[in-house]
Amino acid sequence: MAAGYFEAGKAAERATFEFAIRRLPAGRNFVLMAGLPQVVEYLLQLSFAEEEIEYLRGLPQFHRVSSGFFDYLRRFRFTGDLFAAPEGTPLFAGQPVLTIRAPIVEAQLPETFVLSAITFPALVASKAARCVAAAGGRAVVEFGTRRAHTAEAGVLGARAAYLGGCAGTSNTLAGFRFGIPVKGTAAHSWVMSFSSETESFRQLQNVLGEHTVQLIDTYDTIEGARRAAQLGKPLWGVRIDSGDSLALSRHVRAVLDEAGLREAQIMVSGDLDEYKIRELARAGAPIDAFGVGTQLATSGDAPFMNATYKMVELDIGGINRFTAKLSEDKISLPGAKQVFRELERDVVARSGECGKGEALLRPVLIGGRLVEPLPTLEQARCRAAESLGRMPQALRELEVADPWPIVHSRELRELIDRTHRNLSP
Repeated sequence: MAAGYFEAGKAAERATFEFAIRRLPAGRNFVLMAGLPQVVEYLLQLSFAEEEIEYLRGLPQFHRVSSGFFDYLRRFRFTGDLFAAPEGTPLFAGQPVLTIRAPIVEAQLPETFVLSAITFPALVASKAARCVAAAGGRAVVEFGTRRAHTAEAGVLGARAAYLGGCAGTSNTLAGFRFGIPVKGTAAHSWVMSFSSETESFRQLQNVLGEHTVQLIDTYDTIEGARRAAQLGKPLWGVRIDSGDSLALSRHVRAVLDEAGLREAQIMVSGDLDEYKIRELARAGAPIDAFGVGTQLATSGDAPFMNATYKMVELDIGGINRFTAKLSEDKISLPGAKQVFRELERDVVARSGECGKGEALLRPVLIGGRLVEPLPTLEQARCRAAESLGRMPQALRELEVADPWPIVHSRELRELIDRTHRNLSP
């Protein structure tokens, strides 16, 4: 497509593309904006190395492409504008959440990266928010890198989970890159590597001190709890990774309390999701923290989201042409837009309109340059918590609720009608 635009003489045309959520994943009332720093980094670094250009030149699809196009790639940089909702913003279906305005090749090329970079962490962040809500004030720790689809997905998933409210991650690389609190325990292999369970516990205490979390279910959970209790402090607590979490946590709590370790905490892990967490919390299980892996790192029940990246207008020599897709079930809306978040609804308006409430799409890059430093991960995490706290309670529940109202401004409705009339056969 880039070569086609160039050869057709369209490379100077300025296009506006929008990332929009067509439909929320099944079972979701919202997703959280995440992944924006990765998009910014991609756009700021977007260029072609000589070996990449030579590879493209050698593809049979490019045999008829002029050398001028490959010279164009050598000079290629992103010079356009990026507008986006801040990380941590709750997002809903039927609204744009990111806009790129640039020469058409520069606006078209980021499509695949942008869709991937936003969709995956948005799903994980919203999954984390659901787990945290279900935990009712107990800590949720991200444990999922070993189940993530790639190692890098594990790192970015850990970042998204922390943004969504998790207390920390077991992924030390994510901790190093993003400053996320690192939490975790030893594995069963640690326990099995020693001649006795007690010796494995003792050696772990020697290394970790007050941060020690003893994994007690390698052989017999209750006996493991007794052995950990006999060693006593220093000890953060114990982890149960299998079995009946409710019954075992109660029994283990009694063992720890009887040994005078009332401050020792209990972490539970093992195939948890928000529904199992809620069940344990509602039952009053004496659990202080939940380690959530597979379901969180993959957004297991909702691993994809129907999002789009569509051209909405073209500037051809100063003349605007509005574009829209009219195909059944995949209609897109013409014109660059802004979203105003009011107290009880979102209003999708034309870009440049004045509205009430918070304007969600904010300038991030102008002319290929960063407008101001992006909010930190901690700031995005706070925004997520505060924004979710203002949402109606029904939308924060695990069950599907009536959707957040999305309406179109009068000017946008008029543009939609006019564009559809012009494009209809």
